[in-house]
Amino acid sequence: MPGRTQPAKTRPEPAPDSLWPRIETLLSQVQDPVQYLGGETNSQVKPWNLGLTPTVRWVLAFPDAYGVAVPNQGLQMLYEIINERPDALAERAYAPWPDMEAAMAAAGLPWFTVESHRPARSFDVIGVSLSTELGYTNLLTCLSLSGIPLHAAKRQETDPIVIVGGHCAFNPEPLADFIDGAVLGDGEEVVGDITEVVGRWKATGRSGGREGLLRSLAQGDLAYIPSLYNVTYDQSTRQIAQVRPRDTGVTARPAKKTVLDLDQWQYPKAPLVPFAETVHERASVEIFRGCLRGCRFCQAGMITRPVRERSAAVVQRMARQALDATGFDEVGLLSLSSADHSQIAPMARAMANEYEGTRTGLSLPSTRVDAFNLELAQELTRGGRRPGLTFAPEGGSERIRQVINKQVTEEDLIATVTTAFGQGWRSVKLYFMCGLPTERTEDVTQIADLARKVIEAGRRTTGSKDISCTISIGPFVPKPHTPFQWAGQCPPAETDSRLTALRQAVAAQGRPGRSVSIRSAPGRPAMLEGLLSRGDRRVGAVIEHAWRAGARFDGWREYLDMDLWEASAAAVLEPQGLSLDWYTTRERSFDEVLPWDHLDAGLDREWLWDDWAAAIIGEGVEDCRWSSCYDCGVCTLLGSEIQLAARQ
Repeated sequence: MPGRTQPAKTRPEPAPDSLWPRIETLLSQVQDPVQYLGGETNSQVKPWNLGLTPTVRWVLAFPDAYGVAVPNQGLQMLYEIINERPDALAERAYAPWPDMEAAMAAAGLPWFTVESHRPARSFDVIGVSLSTELGYTNLLTCLSLSGIPLHAAKRQETDPIVIVGGHCAFNPEPLADFIDGAVLGDGEEVVGDITEVVGRWKATGRSGGREGLLRSLAQGDLAYIPSLYNVTYDQSTRQIAQVRPRDTGVTARPAKKTVLDLDQWQYPKAPLVPFAETVHERASVEIFRGCLRGCRFCQAGMITRPVRERSAAVVQRMARQALDATGFDEVGLLSLSSADHSQIAPMARAMANEYEGTRTGLSLPSTRVDAFNLELAQELTRGGRRPGLTFAPEGGSERIRQVINKQVTEEDLIATVTTAFGQGWRSVKLYFMCGLPTERTEDVTQIADLARKVIEAGRRTTGSKDISCTISIGPFVPKPHTPFQWAGQCPPAETDSRLTALRQAVAAQGRPGRSVSIRSAPGRPAMLEGLLSRGDRRVGAVIEHAWRAGARFDGWREYLDMDLWEASAAAVLEPQGLSLDWYTTRERSFDEVLPWDHLDAGLDREWLWDDWAAAIIGEGVEDCRWSSCYDCGVCTLLGSEIQLAARQ
């Protein structure tokens, strides 16, 4: 752990009253009231004042429903790291479900933490994890319920600072009006640094006021502070002219944070065990961070570079500790592509040996087609369980897979599913995208041929007709800091037309087609994600307009109202000569200033552009772990390097 300075002694601050008596009266009126109780196994409630030092108090927020939010690994890690400090405490808060929001608003009850049920506004820092843009309106709900001014410019010295992190923080511009800061990259070290800065500021009587604190965070390159940067626009093109710091004391390009040695940060040690059902109920261990496969659509793979693996011994120790602390009966080995860990085979074998006879399952939630093999299949099933298998060819044709740099052949896929069927699996799930750059209808309909060959391989291998394949298809959305950041998004009507053609192609196969099920999302909702992911500060007014009109839980199909969003976009953007299409389906040029260009993810912009050009002609890029460096910029610009367990 990094060294800590000792803050000056100050008087204890009076603790706000718990809101629990008022919360309790509302629970009979709402569904799933258990999500508001707190007190889960391994949760922590620290004293409001820790000795005589100034206590820095964090709310760690995930603006989604409890069942989605609790398993989030990033939030659980920061929760433990902060609570280990003698000068800080962290509590959690989630977005209230719409029925609870209505009940809270009617009762005048503010947004609260689930540990002590104290008002979120009483804390010093609200750290928000944003894994999807579709949670933006939920963040506004939480801030509004808390009584914190919605716009950062109107907040007072006593209001908490609102800092976002997670993948969406790599383009926080649509939220610039509502947040005080954004942290790019890994949070393990920087939360301690921010705690130090806030502690010193409190110890010196909040010297310099709120802006003084924010400047300290910016000058220490701990967070990007949008209010300290001016954005100007070209009146003829409506594009960004420039983004520039207000003064010379602020860095022009805030850089992402990178933790190189994950073995030094073995969190979470005691994962939370929720009372209510959640999307993942297992002991999860992150086995490595980053990906160098170079899939051109994948923002997560690009912004988390370089690859940093945990050693096999540390992974085993973390899994053992998590199982002991929780009572879970499954271990998930997490990463963007878990079978790519350089020690995955011996590690899986050792863990399967350890769990043999205990009915403890082992799973790889993310597995590449060309990394799955017989040995790995045998280890995953040795405990008596057979976890679901999902592979992601992403593109239906060889041509489109070359465009997106997903270097997986049809032969790779058939060989892999044959291995799986031979080890007892009877169903597989295949994930694809629709609307990729240069895509044609025939690239999508070839998915039907792939699925048919999967079914045939399964029947041939097992001698059984009880074989099924699920095709899951999502519309492609271009993301910042990827080679496709300049691409135009496929119009919804074209996406839907290609999906219709695919369904017809599967139906035309007769009996094999009846073993294939298709799950797809329409193209229209993807326009919202496209607007929010590549938007600039002008999009903030669209978010607020939609939120005030009732937008909530936009990531949930039953709540998303695209009519509402399209009306909000038209009302806000059209008077400025802009539109939803301008932000989504329009292709960008190299010379255009993108909203996130002033934020340093470590990726060389010219390299990204060259890779975009390579995509158009279907030219691939190798994984630089096993080949020469192709100069993406991450290692040279950020002073980082690949960390492989096999080399440790």
